[in-house]
Amino acid sequence: MSDGPRYAIGDLAELGGVSRRTVRYYVQENLLPAPLGVGRGNHYDQAHLDRLLQVKALQEAGRSLDDIRRVLKSPPGGRAGALEDRRAAEPVSRALWRRLVLADGVELHVAGSVRLPTPGKLNELASWCRANLAPARDDDDV
Repeated sequence: MSDGPRYAIGDLAELGGVSRRTVRYYVQENLLPAPLGVGRGNHYDQAHLDRLLQVKALQEAGRSLDDIRRVLKSPPGGRAGALEDRRAAEPVSRALWRRLVLADGVELHVAGSVRLPTPGKLNELASWCRANLAPARDDDDV
């Protein structure tokens, strides 16, 4: 069992910038391995995300799905253009973040792994930001 992150299909799709349907299609087409686990307990791991990002990068580089399948099956090196394939397939670091607008010009970005405080506490923070971090006016002394 993997100790790394576990993703539901919706999370994997969001991190990969694709739809759930696309994830299922890539699994069906053997571009992505099948999910781990069975039934409602199935999930994806970092290797799935890395492969999804690799497939997406190759697709954005203009490769067909058949060509991508060949690239994924071929060992690294060994043919002309392999370095270009590896560069196009380098995974992009992605993470889930939440963006909270607390006041005009003030945002709070919170990692998906961090639990948010209660709505009451968030409202207190937003009120403080609105009172203390108001946008500067032309007649304000700086």
